[in-house]
Amino acid sequence: MNKKIFYFFVFTLFFPISCFALDFPDVNSKIVEIYDLNDEKVLYEVDSTKRASIASLTKIVTTITAIETIPNLEERVVVTRDILNTVAWDASKAGLKVGDSLTYMDLLYASMLPSGADATNTIAIASSGSIENYVIKMNNLVSSLKLENTHFVNVTGLDQEGHYSTADDIRVILSYALKNELFRKIYTTREYTLSSGLKVSSTILTYNKNSSMDTSKILGSKTGYTGDAGYCLSSLSDINTHEVLIIVLGAEHRGSIYYNILDTSNLISFLLEHYKNQLLVKKDTVLKKIPVRFSKTDFVSIKVGEDVYKYLPSDYDPSKFEMIYDGLEKLSFKDSKGEKLGTIRYLYDGKEIKKDTVTLTTKLDISIPKIFHAYYPYLILLIVLVLFFLILRKKLSNKKNCKKR
Repeated sequence: MNKKIFYFFVFTLFFPISCFALDFPDVNSKIVEIYDLNDEKVLYEVDSTKRASIASLTKIVTTITAIETIPNLEERVVVTRDILNTVAWDASKAGLKVGDSLTYMDLLYASMLPSGADATNTIAIASSGSIENYVIKMNNLVSSLKLENTHFVNVTGLDQEGHYSTADDIRVILSYALKNELFRKIYTTREYTLSSGLKVSSTILTYNKNSSMDTSKILGSKTGYTGDAGYCLSSLSDINTHEVLIIVLGAEHRGSIYYNILDTSNLISFLLEHYKNQLLVKKDTVLKKIPVRFSKTDFVSIKVGEDVYKYLPSDYDPSKFEMIYDGLEKLSFKDSKGEKLGTIRYLYDGKEIKKDTVTLTTKLDISIPKIFHAYYPYLILLIVLVLFFLILRKKLSNKKNCKKR
């Protein structure tokens, strides 16, 4: 055996190497991205920048485009046979009928919740004259977000050459869309009754019913499926006070198991167990002590003002946390209560978590004994000099008197 390899083996055997990296659960989905909306940080990804078919996740863009470009969402639209004839036979439908009079708001819910291509096409044709014209608006939105790996050819997400995106781009689009109050409301709604009386339900409820999987931790979602895309899901969850997006593409369906749902559910459970606000330092922890001159108080403690937390995985590296005090290094009885002493910066991995102002919280009373103790050698010397001067002056005065006699 090579000596270097042997020594390395012995070293690692007796001195294990620390590793700060959680092992995420295995997933069936080919493409994955997990994103923390609060910290704007990717927590985990698998091939998230790879171009792929995204099926009905396309309707996320269809919906936010409508919200931003249609002036009056309460305007009514009549569903025609010509519009319904544009819907592919194998596309998912909301159940709209010829002659239905619906508002654009109705159509947005009918498009997103049951993933109705009949509603999506109605939005596009009624608002823009044609699907092609509406797609231009969708691609303009993509361009405004500076996404180079996304391009749309239709408004529903059916497989078509030139229609693609990535998990990372979907995350950017969804993050952008969720800032819109109406989009967020639609995205997180599970059931809605249209003005025509038709009740529409989120596809996540259908998956839950068919597979008996718990989807209660999924606050909002958009599912999708095509032959090329596989089973897809974008979802919003609350992971211990942080909003987290999970996007999975290219999952399979076996028996009663839809792996886009199962993968997402397993990832949510994993995140709930391992990601939370970790306590990095407790309130009143003493960072340093500052000496005080000529005061009854010897030292003033620079303390942490309140508990400091950071949203981190359970295997976070404590050595990456640091506290930096920047302020006065010496005080005296002249310093007043309430006076600013400096600041404490709290950093993790070089990035500032928070910054506190430190003020003097106690009154510093003068100490005469300490002043005397500090200056008594000089006082004794001064007394000696004064006595010497007085004695000398007296002697000089005596000599002067003797000469006068």
